[in-house]
Amino acid sequence: MAIKDYIESNKTRFLEELFSLIRIPSVSAKHENKADMLACAHRWVELLLSSGAQRAEVMPTNGNPVVFAEYHAGDDKPTVLVYAHYDVMPAEPLELWKSRPFEPEIRDGRIYARGADDDKGQSMMQVKGFETALRTGRLDCNVKFIFEGEEEIGSPSLEQFCQTHKDLLKADVILVSDTSMVSADVPSLTTGLRGLAYWEIEVTGPNRDLHSGHFGGAVANPINVLCKLLASVTDENGRITVPGFYEDVEELSPREREMIARIPFDEEKYKAAIGVEELFGEVGYSTLERNSCRPSFDICGIWGGYTGEGSKTVLPSKAYAKVSCRLVPHQQHEKISRLFEDYLQAAAPKSVRIKITPTHGGEGYVCPIDLPAYVAAEKAVSKAFGQTPLAVRRGGSIPIISTFEQVLGIKTVLMGFGLEQNAIHSPNESCALDIFYKGIEAVAEFYQEYKG
Repeated sequence: MAIKDYIESNKTRFLEELFSLIRIPSVSAKHENKADMLACAHRWVELLLSSGAQRAEVMPTNGNPVVFAEYHAGDDKPTVLVYAHYDVMPAEPLELWKSRPFEPEIRDGRIYARGADDDKGQSMMQVKGFETALRTGRLDCNVKFIFEGEEEIGSPSLEQFCQTHKDLLKADVILVSDTSMVSADVPSLTTGLRGLAYWEIEVTGPNRDLHSGHFGGAVANPINVLCKLLASVTDENGRITVPGFYEDVEELSPREREMIARIPFDEEKYKAAIGVEELFGEVGYSTLERNSCRPSFDICGIWGGYTGEGSKTVLPSKAYAKVSCRLVPHQQHEKISRLFEDYLQAAAPKSVRIKITPTHGGEGYVCPIDLPAYVAAEKAVSKAFGQTPLAVRRGGSIPIISTFEQVLGIKTVLMGFGLEQNAIHSPNESCALDIFYKGIEAVAEFYQEYKG
């Protein structure tokens, strides 16, 4: 049977199986969803076995469990290790969703739900692509699956799992669908990811909340201090001011800048899509260079004092923030973390005490475009989407990818099918139905093309 025919005859089942996963609110960031994490892992075991895996099980880690499965074609065959994650981001703010986040709904040819893209939708593309290749006689390699439940909180348990199970995870290449394409009409393969460093900051002033009338102007306000400190991390040119921050940053070559310039990009549509009138970033670089190949600093959350209904004239005792840096290849997140902490401690006035806690991080990654598995992925996407995919670096981070290379010694091919309009991590996350089926087709074609 042809690949397209198999997919067409199983479309309804594929969707039903995806929806069964989406309905499980596997939010790794929330303790109250702990039971859902385990339920989702067990559901994946059922789906992997029914899709053709000969073995599938839930394996413990120091945190949420890992799902491992495999299909063995022969000792002399190459092995592909498929990585994905079954945890999702929290759905809040719930009031901004047009439908219930964990009850998938199809509207205008799109699936709307948390996890529709990231990463349950894309994981299902991998599993159903494997099934399609197997059932149509196009699978001629060993396939292993490792699905984790902590990617959205930085994969704190996965490195140790990989260290402990190196033999189990032996493979020739890792295949991942957790990235995006330029657009539905311009397919692409991700050849690079930025790294990440993330911190929580606590600033303490007086030993209790104070009356702002009695103490305002005489005592430093921790929120004011925190705002000034964080504002000083970048300058008017979009450069990060932390001493030593750019020491290991590799400048883009003229050839790479030329490749980036060839990527179709409409700045006016980009601005309109996110509702801003003007863009801002590091001076001297284009928007696509800034959001993929240059480091960045962002305040991800900031709070303190009174935020309830009405007013309360309080000078708060504490202020908090969560901040992150996206890093580029060669920047080590541990080094950046030390530099950042030293900078803030030195800049903080004596009127407050500051505590900086690194929470998670990871290195950037670059995939060689002459890698046999990359070439196979390029051919596969070409068949499914009707044109050769562009090679594109992405601004997001999947810290475990660099860990795979360091611990397992395996390169990763990033064969993702997400789109900007899918709104991952945001309310009304979605995935186009036609992309869902084309993704399955591309994965099936990959197994036909890959020879190791």
